[in-house]
Amino acid sequence: MRVFAIFFDAQDLRGAANRRAAPRVILMLCVALAAAPDVSHAQQKFPAKPVRIVASTMPGSQPDGIARFIAQKLSETWGVPVVVDNRAGGGGTLAASPVAKAAPDGHTLLYVLPNFVITPAMQSSLPFDPVKDFTAVAQIGISTNILVASSTLGVKSVKDLVAMAHAQPGKLILSTSAAGSASHLSGLKFNLAAGIKAIQVAYKGGPESMLEVLGGRAHYHTGTLGVTLPFIKEGKLTALAVLTPQRTPVLPDVPTLGESYAEFKRPETSHGLMAPAGTPRALINQINKEVLRIIDLPEAKERMQTIGYVAAPTSAEEYNKIVRAQIESMIKLMRDAGLRGK
Repeated sequence: MRVFAIFFDAQDLRGAANRRAAPRVILMLCVALAAAPDVSHAQQKFPAKPVRIVASTMPGSQPDGIARFIAQKLSETWGVPVVVDNRAGGGGTLAASPVAKAAPDGHTLLYVLPNFVITPAMQSSLPFDPVKDFTAVAQIGISTNILVASSTLGVKSVKDLVAMAHAQPGKLILSTSAAGSASHLSGLKFNLAAGIKAIQVAYKGGPESMLEVLGGRAHYHTGTLGVTLPFIKEGKLTALAVLTPQRTPVLPDVPTLGESYAEFKRPETSHGLMAPAGTPRALINQINKEVLRIIDLPEAKERMQTIGYVAAPTSAEEYNKIVRAQIESMIKLMRDAGLRGK
C-alpha cells in the first residue's frame, strides 16, 4: 500500500483561516485524494489470476472427483479458472512440496489427503515441514474406511473376529493397501487395539488387497467403503465395523469401531485444503467461506455419500488443530508398532 504525504507551506497553514488561502488548501487536498489508489479495492482483488489446487492423487480417483467438484464451483463463483494439478507419488511429497514453496497469495492450494499426516510419521526427513510451512484453509470431509471379512470366514461381528484371531495367533491374514496408506495404518491400529497377532500383507492398492479376501487368500481387510460396498451388498464380504466416528447412512446397521475401541472414536485422517504459510488471514477466511458453502450444497453431500465420504467442514483454526493432532496420533501409532524410534 502506498502512503501519500501532503505538505503545506507554513504561510498556507496560518492563512487557511482567512478566505483567500482556504480555497488553495482545499484544492491541494482534493488533488492528493484523487491521486490516491483505492486501497480497499486493491486488498479485495482476489483471485487476480487462475487458482491451482495441487492433489497427490491420480486423475479419476474418488478424492480427485471431490477436488474437481470444489474447483468447478469455486471457478463459477470467482470467475477465473480453478484447476486441479494431480501430482501423485512420493507419499504426497510431490504435491505438498511445490505448495510449500508457492507465493502465499491464495492462488496455490493443497488438497490434503491422509498421506499429509501419515508421511511425517514414517519419514523423519521431508522437503517441507507440514506444520510450519502450511496453514489450514478448511477441512472438507472424512473418507469412510471399513473393516470387512470374507463371508466364508463365518464371523459376524468384530467380537467374533477378535475371538477367532486370539484362538489362532499368527494364523489369520489381514490384507491392506500399500504400506503407509490409510488402509494399512487402520489395519495396523486395529490389530494393536484388539491385541491380535496376524499376518499383515500390504498390496499396491485397495482393489488388489480386497481381491485377496474375495479369492480366499486373506481373511479380513481394512479399506474404503466405496470399493467394498458392492461386494458387501452381494454377500461376498461381511461388514464388521466402519472406522468413522458415526455410523454411515449407507450401512446404518454396521457399528463403528469406536463402539468397541476408544482409539477409533476420532477419525484418524481427513481431507481438506491447506495454503502456504504466511497467506493473509483475510484470504484464508474468504476461501474458507466459499469452500464451506460448496460443501453444504445438496449436490456435494450426495456426491460424497455415494462414494462413502462424510462431509465435515470446519473453520481454518479448527482444521489447523485437527491436522496437528492427526500427525501426533500417527507418530504415536508408528512408535507403538515399533516402526519409529522414540
